Amino acid sequence: MSTVALKDVTKVWPDGTVAVDKVSLDVQDGEFMVLLGPSGCGKSTVLRMIAGLEDPSDGAILLNGEPVMDLAPRDRQIAMVFQDFALYPHMTVGDNIGFPLKLSRVEPGSRGERIGDVASALGIGDVLGRKPAQLSGGQRQRVAMGRAIVRRPGLFLMDEPLSNLDSGLRAELRAEITGLTRELGVTTMYVTHDQAEALTMADRVAIMRRGVLQDIGTPTEVYGRPATLYVAAFLGSPRMNLLEASVYVHLDRYIALNLGEQALYLPWTDLRARAIAHYHGERIVVGMRAEALTPVAPDAPGDVLQGRIRYLEHHGHESLAFLDIGATAIVVDEMGGVTDTPAAGGGALRRFGGALQRLTGRTERAALEREGQEKASVLSDPGRHHRRPAELAVRLAPYPAVSPGHPLAVGVRMDALHFFDERGDRIDIGWR
Repeated sequence: MSTVALKDVTKVWPDGTVAVDKVSLDVQDGEFMVLLGPSGCGKSTVLRMIAGLEDPSDGAILLNGEPVMDLAPRDRQIAMVFQDFALYPHMTVGDNIGFPLKLSRVEPGSRGERIGDVASALGIGDVLGRKPAQLSGGQRQRVAMGRAIVRRPGLFLMDEPLSNLDSGLRAELRAEITGLTRELGVTTMYVTHDQAEALTMADRVAIMRRGVLQDIGTPTEVYGRPATLYVAAFLGSPRMNLLEASVYVHLDRYIALNLGEQALYLPWTDLRARAIAHYHGERIVVGMRAEALTPVAPDAPGDVLQGRIRYLEHHGHESLAFLDIGATAIVVDEMGGVTDTPAAGGGALRRFGGALQRLTGRTERAALEREGQEKASVLSDPGRHHRRPAELAVRLAPYPAVSPGHPLAVGVRMDALHFFDERGDRIDIGWR
């Protein structure tokens, strides 16, 4: 049995930079937990604190329910796989894999048997006599994994182990890592910035941004019902279309979501309508993924948006059309820094929290009074964004008979829309 619990863990570097900010996380026995986020968001720091390579500034770390702050890394029953493999160049593959067993004074006979079993499982049994320099990148990564597995630890910590490999090999090793960890029943914490890895490998995904835990859930949950605007923007390919919408309530009939000169109509019978009705006369953010949009005839019934194709992307199995519908897009960057985009204009780059006046015409304090509670962590630093004309991503058949400038109408699945308030929080009922 091996469980991990983080209780309000914080890490502040000597220069005052907050790398991890009050992260609380529970990992169950045998679970494959993925920490996902852009570079610099604090996910590797979390892993290093669990391993004992960094000391937290505040909070507690528990392994199997017991505090480990006073335990040295070698006493935590943890094996770690690094991004750069960290193999000993002067040792053979067999010696690299067996090195932890040698340090633990395992008998040579038993050591050789365990090395052979692990190497065979990883498909590197025929290269045990080679040096790391004679191996391919994929083989070196398998050796690094073998060195971790041979110890039979209670917890695997993997820090972007596939980021240095080509895409084909990454896909192959993703399947191998997932299969091995599940076969061994070992609790695994896996750090990556690649959403494809996270969504295909994880039992649960924890998404981080600038040291703060943004959302946690199964891949289906975080993709299908993202908790924040940042998570919605981060997950998915193509990215979710995020549009600024004005809300007008027609009681007992529908809610009109005005997107520039066009509108979508949410039926009053929709369970989400009551929550969105609170924003009458205000502006919110409406999110729609490409799978919620279907090309239709211009006069088709239902909720339809009209536009012209701005440009096309061909991906072989499908084409993506980017449609100008005359609406305004909300663009959230990954780290909250200013993005220099000509379309945004020099003064249009602001923090999302500072966009309250632009989105609602009110000050932050007025918004707080409306809610009757403070959400300083969200308001003070929920991420920078800027506005630009919306380019609605729509999936089409491969190499369609349309071109830039061609008019296109798309039907919208209203049940697949996502709604966020001016602070970037999800507007919803029955939250997960």
